[in-house]
Amino acid sequence: MNYWLMKSEPDVFSIDDLKKKKKSGWDGVRNYQARNYMRDDMKIGDVVLFYHSSCEIPGIAGLAKVSKTSHPDPSQFDPKSEYYDEKATKDNPRWFMVEVEFVEKFENVVTLAMLKAHKGLEGMPVVQKGSRLSINPVTANEFKIIIGMK
Repeated sequence: MNYWLMKSEPDVFSIDDLKKKKKSGWDGVRNYQARNYMRDDMKIGDVVLFYHSSCEIPGIAGLAKVSKTSHPDPSQFDPKSEYYDEKATKDNPRWFMVEVEFVEKFENVVTLAMLKAHKGLEGMPVVQKGSRLSINPVTANEFKIIIGMK
């Protein structure tokens, strides 16, 4: 099993939205490294730290798990979608997504400030200056520390 941190802006899609839907495709990712993580590395049952970004108090709001492995992101084929990619074809898709399933909403957000201040988490990409990738791997030890902070 692997651990991941996946970022979403809560005004676009929050942990509460996932809780309500139960499962959702993680669509709209348009970064090649994040796509590669979903396409090549994420497996059913992998645990996801659901991170709220670009908000007043960014941080980890809860847990999800990968419930469906990589498949083409349909938004790339829809000319009306903001994620449309004219170079993508059904025979040669460029963008992939996984499905995630709600597991738990934390009582309190584990804030970015808390993550930055905690010994053992300094290597996490989310605490690094200038790191903007929306999907990052998390080590088992980092995951254990974060679960202890919730």
